[in-house]
Amino acid sequence: MTSSKSLKTDILVIGSGIAGLSIALKLAKNHHVTVLAKASLSEGSTHYAQGGIAAVLDPFDSIESHIHDTDEAGAGLCDPKAVELVASHAAGSIKELIEMGVPFSRCEGEQCTYPFHLTKEGGHSHRRVIHAADHTGLSLTETLIKKVEQHSNITLLPEHISIDLILNRQRSRCIGAYVLNKLENTVYDIWADFTVLATGGASKAYLYTSNPDTSTGDGIAMAWRAGCSVENMEFNQFHPTCLFHPNDRSFLISEAVRGEGGILRLPNGTAFMKKYDSRKDLAPRDIVARAIDQEMKKHGLDCVYLDITHKSPEFILEHFPTIYERCLKVGIDIRKQQIPVVPAAHYTCGGVATDLHGQTDLEGLYAIGETACTGLHGANRLASNSLVEGLVFAEMAKQSIEDGYHKEINNTEAPKPWDSSHVTDPQEKILVAHDWDELRRVMWDYVGIVRTNKRLQRARQRIKNLQKEINEYYHEHTVHSDLLELRNLAQVSELMVKSAQKRKESRGLHYNLDYPNTLKKAKPTILKPKKDKRP
Repeated sequence: MTSSKSLKTDILVIGSGIAGLSIALKLAKNHHVTVLAKASLSEGSTHYAQGGIAAVLDPFDSIESHIHDTDEAGAGLCDPKAVELVASHAAGSIKELIEMGVPFSRCEGEQCTYPFHLTKEGGHSHRRVIHAADHTGLSLTETLIKKVEQHSNITLLPEHISIDLILNRQRSRCIGAYVLNKLENTVYDIWADFTVLATGGASKAYLYTSNPDTSTGDGIAMAWRAGCSVENMEFNQFHPTCLFHPNDRSFLISEAVRGEGGILRLPNGTAFMKKYDSRKDLAPRDIVARAIDQEMKKHGLDCVYLDITHKSPEFILEHFPTIYERCLKVGIDIRKQQIPVVPAAHYTCGGVATDLHGQTDLEGLYAIGETACTGLHGANRLASNSLVEGLVFAEMAKQSIEDGYHKEINNTEAPKPWDSSHVTDPQEKILVAHDWDELRRVMWDYVGIVRTNKRLQRARQRIKNLQKEINEYYHEHTVHSDLLELRNLAQVSELMVKSAQKRKESRGLHYNLDYPNTLKKAKPTILKPKKDKRP
């Protein structure tokens, strides 16, 4: 397999979620933008987001309150500047979405203080989550895709997975990426003035996850290999409530169910969250996930139950139509029956280290959305702060890239063509399938909700062995999608373990039984790659 095509674009956006499509629309007003999606344009975490978007919209709410709630959830590790930036710009981003036509749920009745319905989720002190029933992500995705498909200055390339970033000879600037066209099984290079990583998170590193198959940490791994720092990779959020059913293990039961009165119970009906936090079922996700994990281990349970049956059938159907229909498919009527739930890997709070404009360590390379670590989430993400982060930092990165065009870009060096003359087609792919399964089980067993030094050391050694096998396979055979994703997952898993080993305390999403206390001073975990290790 050799490179048969070379493309030139102004801006290359890798990823088609809320962050990627938003920045594409913003930059396409003045530049040509190429958007890559490794599956269909809609297949990503944004599509599956149910709850909504946090923003100060109610006149009785305040930006200061949103900042306070974000800091509280982040366990002292949030960057104050990032939190203030997002909280103060969130309402403006929502206004843009409303103008685009996103069908947010309306508020009806005399009690309304804002035209759209606002719900309250765990960790929030006010109702500030705007939503489209319980299918906010789907509605967002459909609206954004319609807009980008109509834009003449945007080229959309679905079924294209990036392999690695392309650097100039001095390795001081990113000039694009090598890409595999999955439909044609062809590798080619895309040459760009600026490249934006918006590939989402890495929760597919875990055996049980609410995320789609696309969440394999591609952007984080590529940026690391290119020489970028990563930050706070030990903080992987486990959503407390994923549907537990043999026929549907990956479906997320929205935070909004608890926000609207849902109660977590043991099989005997006992509500247990009051033992763990004064906020009970509305405590932040890290507290709720650990509580569920402890109750399951204590009582030998396969799951706990989320009960919303005390609400009227009309209320449930109006607020949670998607959850109702999905649960009904597996025989659970949430109007009458409690929902069996378990925690599952959900959100990567760490990522590629960036400044407040999404700029990475590498000139010409930006990272936004879940791929990036902006400092907003700290040690634990506040519910519904993810989509708004993607929106706000799409605007910040857009401004920085526009400013960059007023400077000398110095992008005269053309990328070297992809060379596959020394590799062969694999005769069998069982190694990839086996390593994929083993990696995710190692991460689930040893780098999960509760950790120990011994578990982390075991994980690091096993991941090291897997990486050796994967890298040998990668350098000897032609690339394919499963191999590329496995390579990236192994890389981000190593970064998660290394970061977890560096943190000698328990904070937020990182809970280590060997270091149960929280240190007085909160410090981010920053890893920097060795320059001689870059491709």
